[in-house]
Amino acid sequence: MSIEIAGVGKRFGDFVALDNVSVSIPSGRLTALLGPSGGGKSTLLRIIAGLERADTGRVEIEGVDATDLPPQKRNVGFVFQHYAAFKHMSVRRNVAFGLQIRKRPKAEIAARVDELLHLVHLEQFADRLPAQLSGGQRQRMALARALAVKPTVLLLDEPFGALDAKVRKELRDWLRRLHDEVEVTTVFVTHDQEEALEVADEIVVINDGRIEQIGSPDDLYDRPANDFVMRFLGPVTQLGDHLVRPHDLQISTTPTGPDDVTGTVTRITRIGFEIRIDVTTTTGQPVIVTVTRNEFLALGLDTGATVHLRIAPGSPTTAAAPAAPATAGADHDLAASSI
Repeated sequence: MSIEIAGVGKRFGDFVALDNVSVSIPSGRLTALLGPSGGGKSTLLRIIAGLERADTGRVEIEGVDATDLPPQKRNVGFVFQHYAAFKHMSVRRNVAFGLQIRKRPKAEIAARVDELLHLVHLEQFADRLPAQLSGGQRQRMALARALAVKPTVLLLDEPFGALDAKVRKELRDWLRRLHDEVEVTTVFVTHDQEEALEVADEIVVINDGRIEQIGSPDDLYDRPANDFVMRFLGPVTQLGDHLVRPHDLQISTTPTGPDDVTGTVTRITRIGFEIRIDVTTTTGQPVIVTVTRNEFLALGLDTGATVHLRIAPGSPTTAAAPAAPATAGADHDLAASSI
């Protein structure tokens, strides 16, 4: 394992940021720390970097106990959300900075900077100032600067959070390709479910200072450990006592079996390639179903129609908490707005 976190705890006054956290981060992989704001993910990243000191526990990087090592001796590269560029320096000098303070030979610095500018597609902007770059270009410059010193670990704290949706999508595709080329152990913090599911090899879900689940994107989405993970990693709705993905519900105009739940269509909304169907069951429970446009046209539904619902065989479900019926729709909207 590249990074071993064992029993790490951190308090800020009375606030418990991390509560006895233990996790192994594999070498050479791209791992996402995913969770809500204030959940502890950025604190954990900063402890790995040495920018925060844990109150308890141990941090090991590539077999070396780094718990008491200062940041400059951990051989990690760190990229912040807001670039942290040297505004008076050119792109080339920004990328070269870490090598210069390590007093590397000038020829070595020039060759490494040229290599990285080519890697991040900024060679034509080498002599510009950061203010003359777009947000996406500045973030690529920050990544090149972090990689310049050939770190053992690359740490990214919400690297695309300050960018608009289109640029964010382009950059995360680029980050995945870059990681595959460079092959450095990478850990990035995000609260964006789609970003983690699309980019990461492994996801660590953190909430209230504790780890809820660790696994591959498929593991977490298809086999959530609990109610929180189910809700956080995508849209959910509730049918009976079960939380379920809206696209894992089957809907028909005729009953198919004794487990069907009958309801009435109360609203139909098109959301891009999906159709969202709001149904109220005979017991008064609100349920959300999503289908493709072709599926919807085949059903021939309209508001007021009687429908029959069932959970598709093999679909992931979790037992719903008592408060779930009041928040199912809100959770769906939150997830939809995040992806």
